[in-house]
Amino acid sequence: MFSLPSLPSWLPGLSSLEWGSSLLDSFLQGLIGALGVSILNNLLKVYFFVSCANHPELRLEKERLQARWASLETVHLAGLAVILTVIGARVAALVVLEFSLRAVSTVLSLSKGSRGTERLQLYLLCQYSLGCGLTCGLSFLQEGSSHRTLNLLLGLGLAALLSTTAQRLCRHVCRLYELHSSQHYCGVCLGLLASAHGLPQLLGRALAVAFAVGDLAAVALINRDFLTTSEAARFWTPLTICYTLLVIYMQEEQRLHPGLQSQIQTVLVRMGGLFVLLLTVGRWLDLLGILISLLGELWCLVGVRSLLDLCQIQGFSSQKPFVSAPVQPRSSAPSQPQGTAAS
Repeated sequence: MFSLPSLPSWLPGLSSLEWGSSLLDSFLQGLIGALGVSILNNLLKVYFFVSCANHPELRLEKERLQARWASLETVHLAGLAVILTVIGARVAALVVLEFSLRAVSTVLSLSKGSRGTERLQLYLLCQYSLGCGLTCGLSFLQEGSSHRTLNLLLGLGLAALLSTTAQRLCRHVCRLYELHSSQHYCGVCLGLLASAHGLPQLLGRALAVAFAVGDLAAVALINRDFLTTSEAARFWTPLTICYTLLVIYMQEEQRLHPGLQSQIQTVLVRMGGLFVLLLTVGRWLDLLGILISLLGELWCLVGVRSLLDLCQIQGFSSQKPFVSAPVQPRSSAPSQPQGTAAS
């Protein structure tokens, strides 16, 4: 049978072909991670917009969400894809593990009164860590695969389809939700009118699965660099202590000073702690990855700053879905005979 030789056999002298293939795979992984973040971001915008549209006192916040430009979202997606491509698997694994520990600690310490608001903030702040988790998971699951690039291309096609669908849903809701829900015209808008309050729970389950896979992949990617148990212990012991201290500090700081400025300060403290830690147990390339990771965290914070401001509104997460009030009988009807009798 006739068969075409592989590209390296055509050009045996170019040793950079393997490097180029690895760079392509890294870019595909980063793009898939960025598309996953875009899906989460668009679904959160749908939830916030529906909540604002169903309550007249949030009219200004609703108009602010409608004014977002689609071109800026494209730039945000492209920038995040580049950052996830060049960050490196080791630093991405550290970011995923740090956020997972912080998320578990936050969920366990939530009080019933602030549970909804804290969860929404957690979903907004996890976007960069989610991209790192998807990148780690793909890197681990596709490691050693003979059709790695083809598998990543198929995954990219699925991620692009889901991201486009979520983006179209967000645009449809921002433009036509109020009209369709008032006239009972569109099935999608009527479904959101009835059950949009359950969207955060659905996103929470999906994020739990994504981070569970990302954590397993992160541990495996980090442990493959250690030859002995003592080397692994020298790395994991200070890392665990550093993460624990960071979680304690960040929870107390966010409780005392909520807001975007506090979130930026928290990012600086987190990345600074990881930078100091990797000065002792890491590599020089990891330090560059931490600086790029700091840029990625700030990049994602800029994209969700308006949604973070909405979370600070008192009682936003506890607002009930809008239900049309039943028509009450007029009070003048039963009192009319009394008026007639008096006359």
